[in-house]
Amino acid sequence: MRLYTFAVVMLLTASTECLQTKVKPAKGSTVSVSTVLPSDECSVCKVSGVNGTETSCTSSLVAEPEVEIQLLFKCSQAVDKAFAATISQTIGEGLKESAEPCQNGYQYTLTMAKTNEKVHYCKAGSVTHLDLLSGAVVSLQIKPKATVEPVLFQASAGPLKGPTVVVTVADNENMVVSRNPKDPECELCSLEGGVPACSPTGKTLKGVSGLSLEFGCLKPQDVYQVEISKKIECVKTSCTPGAVEFDPELFKGFERSLTWVISVPDKTALTLDVLGGGLKEVPASDNCQDGVKYSTETRKSDGEVKTQSFCRGGTLSRLHLPGTTTLSARLPKGGDVDKKLFSVSSAPRASRMMSVIPDKNTIVRITRESAEPDCSVCVDLPPNQKCQPNSLTLKDSRNTSVEFTCPRPQDIYSVEINREIDCTAASCSGDIVQPESSLFPEFNRTFTWDLKVSSTHAFQLDFPAPGMGQIPNEETCPDGHTYSLVTYLRTGPATIGTFCKSGTVTTIQARYKGRVSLHVPGDRSLDAVDFKLKVGPETSKLAIVKVNLPRGVSTTDFTSANYPGDFPDAQQMQWDFVVPGMHNYSVKFHDHSEPECLNGEFGVEYQKEDKKVSKVALTDPQPEHQQGNFNMMLKNCETNRTLEGLGLKFSVSGMRSGHPVLCTVDLTKLQKVSLKIDKVGSDPYCEMSLGSKVVKVVEVAAGSKASLSFLDCPKEDLRLTATQVIECKNISSCPSTLLTVPTLDSCLPIPLHSFKWDIVIPEDGTVDLVSPSDGLEQALPGERFGDFCLRGRIQKVQMHANVSVTAVEKDFNKNKAFLNVSFSPGIPETIIYSVTPEVGTQTLLATPNWPSGMRPLSTVAWIVNLPSQYQAHMQVVNFSQPKCSDRHTSIKVRMLGYEEEMMSRREDEPIDDKLLIPNSFYLNMSNCIPEKKYFGAVTKIILEPKTNILALVLGIVGALLVLLLIVLAAVYLVKMKKKRDRKNKESSIYIGKGNIFLPGDHHFTKSRSDNESHVYASIDESRIYSHLLGDSSYSDSIQDRFNGMQVDSYNTFTGPVDGPLPVIKEPEPDPEMDQYSSFLDPSETFIPSRPRTPIDRQDSLGFEDRRMVDNELYTFKSTGDMNTIRLSATNLEQEPSILEETF
Repeated sequence: MRLYTFAVVMLLTASTECLQTKVKPAKGSTVSVSTVLPSDECSVCKVSGVNGTETSCTSSLVAEPEVEIQLLFKCSQAVDKAFAATISQTIGEGLKESAEPCQNGYQYTLTMAKTNEKVHYCKAGSVTHLDLLSGAVVSLQIKPKATVEPVLFQASAGPLKGPTVVVTVADNENMVVSRNPKDPECELCSLEGGVPACSPTGKTLKGVSGLSLEFGCLKPQDVYQVEISKKIECVKTSCTPGAVEFDPELFKGFERSLTWVISVPDKTALTLDVLGGGLKEVPASDNCQDGVKYSTETRKSDGEVKTQSFCRGGTLSRLHLPGTTTLSARLPKGGDVDKKLFSVSSAPRASRMMSVIPDKNTIVRITRESAEPDCSVCVDLPPNQKCQPNSLTLKDSRNTSVEFTCPRPQDIYSVEINREIDCTAASCSGDIVQPESSLFPEFNRTFTWDLKVSSTHAFQLDFPAPGMGQIPNEETCPDGHTYSLVTYLRTGPATIGTFCKSGTVTTIQARYKGRVSLHVPGDRSLDAVDFKLKVGPETSKLAIVKVNLPRGVSTTDFTSANYPGDFPDAQQMQWDFVVPGMHNYSVKFHDHSEPECLNGEFGVEYQKEDKKVSKVALTDPQPEHQQGNFNMMLKNCETNRTLEGLGLKFSVSGMRSGHPVLCTVDLTKLQKVSLKIDKVGSDPYCEMSLGSKVVKVVEVAAGSKASLSFLDCPKEDLRLTATQVIECKNISSCPSTLLTVPTLDSCLPIPLHSFKWDIVIPEDGTVDLVSPSDGLEQALPGERFGDFCLRGRIQKVQMHANVSVTAVEKDFNKNKAFLNVSFSPGIPETIIYSVTPEVGTQTLLATPNWPSGMRPLSTVAWIVNLPSQYQAHMQVVNFSQPKCSDRHTSIKVRMLGYEEEMMSRREDEPIDDKLLIPNSFYLNMSNCIPEKKYFGAVTKIILEPKTNILALVLGIVGALLVLLLIVLAAVYLVKMKKKRDRKNKESSIYIGKGNIFLPGDHHFTKSRSDNESHVYASIDESRIYSHLLGDSSYSDSIQDRFNGMQVDSYNTFTGPVDGPLPVIKEPEPDPEMDQYSSFLDPSETFIPSRPRTPIDRQDSLGFEDRRMVDNELYTFKSTGDMNTIRLSATNLEQEPSILEETF
């Protein structure tokens, strides 16, 4: 057993700061040296190395047996008072405390002095020494035959003196060292001026420096506790000191309680950053595993104190505290902490400032919903600012500043926005009620409308489609927008119901006074129903709910007012149900309670239109599988309110009762005609069947029969289209065809919407489309290329591609014939328009896909045929040029039969504003590969008569010559008369009648109408039809034939006439399309010539795989695809057509 003998090693009798000595414990013994003073004041060092150059200093040190070491004592105080030395010698094995009898026969009992407390020990333990006060008794109980060792203990005696602690306490700190009177006695003495001042209970210290405290017991840590409190002062942006610090060596081994009072100004937030590991918040009653526990007490703005407790070992690294805080730390015996515990900082408390302008007759109430965190709501600005921690009410319709003294007030406060609407004067009929969306958008908001009408009337709420749906009063809507309606009775408020958007309730009427509420959570954007408010009819009922049951199968739930509470006494509530046609309804009660009536009776009444009222009890069977609109009224009596009252939860179900429309379609007699019926409406209950199978789209193949069925399908929700395939395999043998709409089966429940012809031709063929009545007109402006109306200026459309023609008519019975289709050999171009402008009107030509751009590398051409004696003013009135990444755009104009181009412009060249074209001409436009923007144009053509300047000049010259001849003739006659007068002075001859012309006179003796002066000797066909003659040798031969004087050739007379000139109706020149010369070389046209010579891509302006061109927008296709052309029977000169009239 080991027995320790305590003795103070008196190495030096005088006070000194440094002492060096050698120590070598004997065999079986150890020497321990220690100090209770801080290490920066006193330490014992082990000296080693050559010439003692190396030292290792600590506050305690142990010398092993038979090992000599050199010790250096450093201390600011006397060494004999600062250090304690303990010499341990091993005599036997140690003891262990035990409450049970010892097994080896040896049991030690220690009886304490004064308290007589007994402690039992057995051998084979770790206790090697016992510190005892005077009067203590140690006894040993040995079992028989047990061997007793000759030496059991080694005892020594010394003065009752404990450790000495030197402390320094600042002026703003407070230290209390106290002992519980019930604990063992132990004096605490302070050495002030060399005179001990002792106390048996403790001491309170403040503003001392280097004060020595000496305990009068060996283990003062068992009876004394230490409390240390400090202060930290903060301003708006900083704190002094900036950290929570404590010397962990001070009173180490004692139970310590540390407190820091941290004060901050108003509206200042405090932040504590945890140093040396995180914290975790725990309940105040819990203990921490390591015994070290922190707590904070913060006074909130409402005066309450908030307390939080923390243990070490968590993830919390920062504490945000709203104001002045007391930080505490409890350290158990042996508990250890770092010197710096927290860093302290302050900053102006984050707040939210907003400007609020309530509407007139609107009250805004801000109410606290959560006790934490600390926050106040303030109105106006300093110095007149007033703050409240719990609520604020705004009534004035003015710009008001509202400040929240926390960064996220929406987590703490809710807002009610109340508006009063008084309709007693019937002045709010049809008013739309909307919530004020700009107020507090991030808060939980409740919008309330207090409604009031005269006491005999009801206020009426009309909800927009699709209505409102009722839910249980305690639930909320999925979209977060929950509505409720309360009406105020003399007996108290009654909740009509809670509602969500999208349901069957369309109107609610409630009597006299009520409130509509809308609750919206802060995490949802306001998307409210704007319902209409008006004064309803006079009524004695509590409420009237109008319901439109949906089509198809449905079940809708309803509850009585106040459900699951009691329905108000002596009140009536009515539901008006509108049931769709061909539908059955059933009423089912799911839950109800019956009251005890003191006066009157309760029950349910049903009434259909123009029928008697039927009364039923709540337990009776309710209506099932009935049709027609009906009213249901719940009626209550005057009840015994001490018992359960009236309540009802029910549902109304609806289902279809209609019969299907049947139709058998027979397409066997129609050539290659197929049908298709699509659902285009929103009614999900429309059911179409093909045979016995329900389908979404009905398709009847050409040459087949089909049985169709339609159940609950409105006509406006279906669309019927038909398609016919016209195929030409050999151009030479295919006859011309008129596109007509065949008569379909009359049992079809809907009219034909559109009819399409798919025209398929061989590779070497061309489709020629001609309107049977006055041409075609391209639908402008704003329609796609390929949409046309009838009665226009386009005489013919030729396409070297498969074509799809779609006709849309309101009534196909009025117009069944649309286009003449013929077939001709292939042409180099893909599409050609033949246009004949009309005199007196303007003709518009638009590029494909107008007003959007043409496809890249695409080309379009028009052949414009002008009437004789007319010329054309051509103007590009609207165009868009792109920035090309490859190739160039091109706009070219050339007269028929001429090689020279009148205009040729690229995208980087200006376009002529106007162009005067005297003869029929080509207009070609081609696109590049655009990089930006697009290429498109609209061209306007206006005709005007030609002016013959040569004839006018010749006429004027001829008139002058005639006038000169007349003057000369007059002069000659005057001279001749004078000569005759000289010869015959005596006689004169008068011829009274007869022809004044001499026989040899060759003047015309016939009038214009009966002479042959207007008969043509010949007509120069080369001048009239030269633009149609592609063979230049022929035109040259014609010109040679009339070289020299052209006798009897007709020339237009331009002189004065007695009456209007006769109108000569000459046939309009119509160039043969199979003889005309292409405006562009085949290598420059939109599609390379097929299949003669392969052409490189860069040699073709418009090369593009025709199979890749969009079928809806363009007709430039290969013969393997269809090109869409839409037709309309509406002339553009009439009022512009709506969409259904444009084809």
